[in-house]
Amino acid sequence: MDGNDSSCVIRNTTYDICNTIMARKQIRVSRRMLITWFMLAGFIFLFAPQKFTSKFQFAFARIFRGPLSIGRSVLLSANAHQQLTNVVSRRKYNQLQNYLANVTEQLNQRRQKFEKLSGLRDRFVLEGARFVLADVITAFINGSRSRFIINRGKNDGMAKGQFVLGDNSIIGTISDVSSRTAQVRLITDSASKIAVKVEGLNTSWVMQGSANNSARVRMIKHKVRNGSVVYADKKPGFLDTPVIVGKVAHCKRDEENPLLWDITVEPACDIERLNDVVVIIMNPQR
Repeated sequence: MDGNDSSCVIRNTTYDICNTIMARKQIRVSRRMLITWFMLAGFIFLFAPQKFTSKFQFAFARIFRGPLSIGRSVLLSANAHQQLTNVVSRRKYNQLQNYLANVTEQLNQRRQKFEKLSGLRDRFVLEGARFVLADVITAFINGSRSRFIINRGKNDGMAKGQFVLGDNSIIGTISDVSSRTAQVRLITDSASKIAVKVEGLNTSWVMQGSANNSARVRMIKHKVRNGSVVYADKKPGFLDTPVIVGKVAHCKRDEENPLLWDITVEPACDIERLNDVVVIIMNPQR
């Protein structure tokens, strides 16, 4: 072996040793450099052409198709389980539907009652009065007897003598009260007697119920024209302003005293068709 060959061998050996040392040596990179590289890579992807980024996305989806599909299956299974836990039985569902229907109808009924009571407050000047809406449970209209049973009683502030409205007109008074119901004696009942005033006259008379869905006022000094309005007169503690009760249907001379007149009064509304009434409570206790 000549000198040149020996030199080559030495150089090669030295080169191999250096490469081995460099491969085994740990190269340390600072965190700041890593952050810089990642930011640079992010800017490259941000400003790269869409064609290039789309290819990268498709490649990523192909590579990680398996893990992604597994994750999606797990998510769908969790959602399905959650839906199954939220499902109720058909019986329970029907119960909830029926409950909703009942509540909806109750709200409608309360809305209608509120509208009626609001309309009354707009029409009547009854200071300090309270209006109680009541349903007619039973109606007794037979010959000389004309009465209602309503679903309000002492618990609702009902008391004997209170005036009752139907279609914005006086139709009777409370004649008997229990804890939860009350009896209304209609103006057409033979036992009904209330003070009234006739349109155009300042005097107050007593109107008494009679048969055939009418009432009668006797011994009026002046002839009254048919169609004249008849008002329930004021009554302290029960009514502080006159309210219409009916209209004059007939006027004829009194049989016992021809110098006086008797009038027949028809109610201002169709009492027999009423389904609900309003009770006037003057000066209610707070």
